[in-house]
Amino acid sequence: MELKKILAGVEGLKAKGNLDLEIPNVTTDSREIKAGDMFVAIKGFEADGHKYIPAAIEKGAKAVLIDEEEAKNVISSIPADVTLITTPSTRIAVAKCACNFYDNPSRKVQLIGITGTKGKTTTTFMLKNILEKQGIKAGLVGTIASYSGSKKIEDSDRTTPDSLHLQWLFSEMVKDGCKAIVMEVSSQSLKLHRVDGCDFDIGIFTNLSEDHISKNEHPDMQDYFNSKVKLFSMCKAGFVNNDDLHALRVPSMVPSCKFKTYGIDNGCDYLAKDITITNSYVDFRVRLNGKNERIKTCIPGRFSVYNSLAAICAAEKLGCSTENIKAALEEARVPGRSELVDNKLGLTIMIDYAHSTESLNNILSAVKAYTRGRVISVFGCGGDRDPAKRAHMGEVSGKIANYTIITSDNPRTEDPQKIVDQIEEGMKKTTGKYEVVVDRTQAIKKALEMANKIDIIVLAGKGHETYQEINHEKHPYDERVIIKQVVDEILEERNEKK
Repeated sequence: MELKKILAGVEGLKAKGNLDLEIPNVTTDSREIKAGDMFVAIKGFEADGHKYIPAAIEKGAKAVLIDEEEAKNVISSIPADVTLITTPSTRIAVAKCACNFYDNPSRKVQLIGITGTKGKTTTTFMLKNILEKQGIKAGLVGTIASYSGSKKIEDSDRTTPDSLHLQWLFSEMVKDGCKAIVMEVSSQSLKLHRVDGCDFDIGIFTNLSEDHISKNEHPDMQDYFNSKVKLFSMCKAGFVNNDDLHALRVPSMVPSCKFKTYGIDNGCDYLAKDITITNSYVDFRVRLNGKNERIKTCIPGRFSVYNSLAAICAAEKLGCSTENIKAALEEARVPGRSELVDNKLGLTIMIDYAHSTESLNNILSAVKAYTRGRVISVFGCGGDRDPAKRAHMGEVSGKIANYTIITSDNPRTEDPQKIVDQIEEGMKKTTGKYEVVVDRTQAIKKALEMANKIDIIVLAGKGHETYQEINHEKHPYDERVIIKQVVDEILEERNEKK
């Protein structure tokens, strides 16, 4: 594509050099540069792309897009045959360039964005299931993976990809025949302009609770909330959870978007009534397409009602039939969300992605309500993330679970012992029984050894993840595989004692 077409609509540009160049690819990674490409220098939290401009040019970059503040530092190193473009913000500029380069794929589909602290992943899977039941081929972009219809394109390493990769994913889905795309939109992606230029048809705000507050994420809750609200300035229609005080504020903040509401406790457009919650499903009544309908979903917990309502709102807006909505929700399953794992010991073992104070509270409260025996909680907290929540999560588990095993979960560059010590501070504020087993596999083994068939073991934090991240390396760690190995080990040990 011609460079001037890639740059079309990008505000505040200044250029030195030829804009009629044919550019085969645009990238922010100097290692990916091939002859003729454009390199965009992004100043990140850990690395500054401006330092890699010489490497990009050496590999053949013919155009370089930089922050205007950096121009004086790099202009002398730019050869005459390389076009230099400056902009007030390369993050904003590259998002628009990405849309142009991939021919604005989001304009060719119905694009639904879901933001909020909890419920994004489950709601995206529910809605994708409904759309496909309706006969609408749908793509999905989110925390677990990206899909085009039933085909997995790739596993995800972040909730919302950077703008260039996101637009590439959209273009692949469009080529593959998708007519709708459902995506999780993280607060970071909104703050860092990854979704700028996306043409959203519908936005959903699920809820807001404390999470992602750290030096590399959001400095405080107001910044976290304001970042999420940005989604709705890009949407034609929006749906918000009327039971969440933060979400309730959104419609008045974005008058350009037409909003409707959903909820359980407060009057709203989509109100769930007569709710039944069991250990294997929830069902409720809601007015859908003009009639009161009974909805069932086989993901237990009160939060599943909210997620179902969010999916229902968007599905009805997109013209899905009542029959298809009901059938799809009953069939919906989400990896690592209230996921029950079959095992030879006959124990009830649930894997859940709960990794914030409120999500841990929700999952433990949900299982506590229907478990005849004990709730055994096994969890840790990620390193290099909000340290303030660690004690709070310990306190939550201490108050709700009958027994807690504090362990390690993606320590990243932090000392795992330091993290569990901080969790333990909150645990000590309760009367809950607990122990610390830093090695996660040994913690899981301990839980399985102490449980009986009327107990439930909740392995919280990892969910769909299949790795343990330590010092920038992701080591294979799939809890489903670990459970099988531990069960076999326990059975072998028991046989040896006979």
